[in-house]
Amino acid sequence: MAELLVVLVLLAVVLVAVGVSSRRKQARELERQQAELEPVRKLASEDITALGVELQELDADLAGQPLDAGARSDYQRALDSYEAAKTAADRLTRPEDIKHVTEILEDGKYAMACVRARVAGEPLPARRPPCFFDPRHGLSVEDVPWTPPGGARRDVPACALDAERVKVGAAPDIRQVMVGSQRVPYWQGGRAYQPYAAGYFGSFAAMDFMFMGLMFGAFGGFDALGEIGEGLGEGLGSIGDGIGDMFDGFDF
Repeated sequence: MAELLVVLVLLAVVLVAVGVSSRRKQARELERQQAELEPVRKLASEDITALGVELQELDADLAGQPLDAGARSDYQRALDSYEAAKTAADRLTRPEDIKHVTEILEDGKYAMACVRARVAGEPLPARRPPCFFDPRHGLSVEDVPWTPPGGARRDVPACALDAERVKVGAAPDIRQVMVGSQRVPYWQGGRAYQPYAAGYFGSFAAMDFMFMGLMFGAFGGFDALGEIGEGLGEGLGSIGDGIGDMFDGFDF
């Protein structure tokens, strides 16, 4: 009988520990998402604003010029992308949601490149990835060899200005984000910025290998190790809490 009671007590302790751990994990996940959401919202707003500025410049460049059906269609597509991106940004509830925003922005930038090509009487541009250094720069024009600090040399897609900077040995114009109190390239920003890049580059299979080796290595790995440590600590703490709760009613 005593052995059965011990087994039941241990079983109850385990169930309590699992319940406590689950509630703590949910609360921690909610706090993490809220902390990561604000910088992601800011990122989305900045990129949407950049697209709006480009649309204004395009509108000024096209003033008084006749547009054929293809140019009008692409121009409307770019305008629709701008509005759709604003709507998607307003609905952000998780950092992961920014992927949809940057997918829309990438399509809008390509549509604008098509408008300019049609007006200039040139062939439509190939559907290339955005500039790796800062996706706001728009469609890349070529791949250039680039060596990140402490990393291996690799070919990355670059806009015309950044391609020229790299070729002459100057620093490219890299998109920086805040991580804690320091500014780092967006690809080192950690997991909150992964969906941001996935929306811009996810449809280009050739980019997968590069991002696996380069992106999010500096901070993403630490995040993962930290979660493992937190999970182990939380599990042990929950068991202790559960044992304490079970024996609160006993006098020794």
